Amino acid sequence: MKRVLFIGLVWPEPTSSAAGWRILQLIKLFQQQYEVHFASSASKSEYSYPLSDLGITEHTILLNDSSFDYFIQDLRPDIVIFDRFMIEEQYGWRVTRSCPQTVQILDTEDLHLLRAARLEAYKKDRPIDLYNDTALREIASIYRCDLSLVISEAEMQLLTEEFHIHEQLIYFLPFCEEAITSAHISALPSFEARKDFVFIGNFIHEPNWKTVEILKRDIWPRIRKELPQAKLHIYGAYTPPKALQLHQLREGFLIKGRAEDARSTLAQYRVLLAPIPVGAGMKGKFVDAMHGGIPVVSSTIGAEGMAKEGLWNGFIADDIVDFVQKSLALYNHKEEWIQAQANGFTLFNKTFADLRPSFDLLEKCHDLCQNLENHRRKNFIGRMLRHHTLQSTKYLSLWIEEKNKGAH
Repeated sequence: MKRVLFIGLVWPEPTSSAAGWRILQLIKLFQQQYEVHFASSASKSEYSYPLSDLGITEHTILLNDSSFDYFIQDLRPDIVIFDRFMIEEQYGWRVTRSCPQTVQILDTEDLHLLRAARLEAYKKDRPIDLYNDTALREIASIYRCDLSLVISEAEMQLLTEEFHIHEQLIYFLPFCEEAITSAHISALPSFEARKDFVFIGNFIHEPNWKTVEILKRDIWPRIRKELPQAKLHIYGAYTPPKALQLHQLREGFLIKGRAEDARSTLAQYRVLLAPIPVGAGMKGKFVDAMHGGIPVVSSTIGAEGMAKEGLWNGFIADDIVDFVQKSLALYNHKEEWIQAQANGFTLFNKTFADLRPSFDLLEKCHDLCQNLENHRRKNFIGRMLRHHTLQSTKYLSLWIEEKNKGAH
């Protein structure tokens, strides 16, 4: 049986973030045809998924340490999947040196270059500049890999049109879900059974914190003025003290911390508010919202790559006054709410319950394993970037390793 090794930035925490949930979906996909191994240099937390329960072999590895070279030589995986470009920078050259015939795949999670550019533009109130340091690193990583997985069609378009990445190097793979059934829909709480507003998002992810700031400062005071009894419930893993300080029972602004089950939690509320100002990729919270039958009011950036053919499970608004009006309309008008909910079910089943991209990926990986040399010959820039004279990350790693030896 062929063997695939995932190298994680962290151990997957599917209840903490969409990134953890995404990589768990990938692991389960590859498990259909491969013997799966997972390695990380990070420490586990109480929320780390028990991969061994799925029959996956877990390995603890070290950063900037040649012990990884011996580990990869012993394992000899057919495919290595890097969890974000930082992991490819750290271990990619070691995989190339020890196992040159191993297929290297990058899971971008979402495009960090786009997220970084938007955050910088937002903080400094200036036009977006995509050609930042993160872009140089991430695009180089994409070229060095044999294939990169991209979660959003908007990001696919950016890579091909703005950065001229050849389509053979990137692969569109959205979240992979089971279809919503009529039985699931009929079991969900009704419009009347739900009340209040909600937002959910891991606080380690800065766009979520920026969203909470906007909700507190600009959105919630206006909604609360119109609906004095309503509350806004904010959920998120790794809640920092600065978020806890925003908790105001009198104002109905409630910081709730981690939600153990995002989907069943969201299904209790009437409207999800997400005026997301920065970020990239597909938002796991909106997939959860569609599944839980809760309409969403979001920004253009929030809905990017997710609203298809004008279909969205709620409204998209960037102006604060417009955002508030649309939020109130969804909350107060049952007909609009039911239509938005129905749009969400349709969008979910069309976009995320189509399993063809997953099975096509497995086929593509099989082809890569068979025709790797030919595939790499067409990617001259990648070969050039793997050449030793351009591998600053390699020499930095080796220097750190030597420095660490001297410290012991």
